[in-house]
Amino acid sequence: MTPLNTLITLLSTLLLCAATLLFAEEVQEFATDDERNTMQVFNFASPSVVYVTNETLVRDRRTLRLHTVPKGAGSGFIWDEHGHVVTNFHVIEGARKVTITLQDRSEWPAKLVGSAPEKDLAVLEIEAPRALLKPLVVGTSSNLSVGRKVLAIGNPFGLDTTLTTGVVSALGREIEAANNRTIRNVIQTDAAINPGNSGGPLLDSLGRLIGVNTAIYSPSGTSVGIGFAIPVDTVKKIVPELIKHGRLVRPILGIESAPDQWRNRYGFEGVAILRTAPGMPAEKAGLRGIHRTRQGGWQLGDVIVEVERQAIRSYDDLLNALEKHRAGDEVTLGIMRDGIIRYTAITLAAPQ
Repeated sequence: MTPLNTLITLLSTLLLCAATLLFAEEVQEFATDDERNTMQVFNFASPSVVYVTNETLVRDRRTLRLHTVPKGAGSGFIWDEHGHVVTNFHVIEGARKVTITLQDRSEWPAKLVGSAPEKDLAVLEIEAPRALLKPLVVGTSSNLSVGRKVLAIGNPFGLDTTLTTGVVSALGREIEAANNRTIRNVIQTDAAINPGNSGGPLLDSLGRLIGVNTAIYSPSGTSVGIGFAIPVDTVKKIVPELIKHGRLVRPILGIESAPDQWRNRYGFEGVAILRTAPGMPAEKAGLRGIHRTRQGGWQLGDVIVEVERQAIRSYDDLLNALEKHRAGDEVTLGIMRDGIIRYTAITLAAPQ
């Protein structure tokens, strides 16, 4: 190639680059304020979102040897600079091996630090350099209102770092966790959430974490505009406990509850006490369980119907009420005994 041709090629390349930059600037210039905000939030938060893949053990039918196979995938996000990653429990449930892929495409083996199946949350840990770990800014969900703009970043169908936008569609929803516990005060959004988005962050217009995407309502299994996220105020309480204890630490009364079938048999709502544990708060407070009558039959004992004036209709209600307190807290129980509601103060104990 002659020097003249080389010069012409170089000039053409420079002109093309200049035109491309000018076009990009024009696109930015003509973007709406809302579009600019969406782009800014994505650029700010996407480095914090990770791709979670898990493998499980299966036995070959012919050789009977055990080997790992892909089980599923989902999303997660960097919680802190110590390498803690938050995701959904159902994303890593039953996994033999979990791998975290960061935005730079580097892959890191993860170990399970703790999980709370009843809240569909899990904390993993990777030993990646701090330079690669960008924690999300944690916001609050207590001041959310219907209509607020939200953004979801995740890996639907394995398509990494995908952005969807929408609004808060409703608040105070309830969904069922994998262990049949009820997760309450859930955020509903119309931002598209598909398989693979689970465990990813739901963000506000300032790029702050306000929820963890966890489930959708869909007859087809794909997004129809009804998605759910665990509120960040719940996440902020649970994640530190999972990091410290490996599980959700809930204060206890020291009771064994009667089976749910007793509610139908005796026609009551609440938690019937089957028996109290020796030396535990319920026994110290004088609560009594089911006992035999002089005729040899069984007599219903105390039934817990309120905790701090909150109605208790099932064991799930009781657990959710206790999760609001810590060991050592004094709470007032409403107890149904012989058809009369009595109130008694009881000091909660730490689990043994």
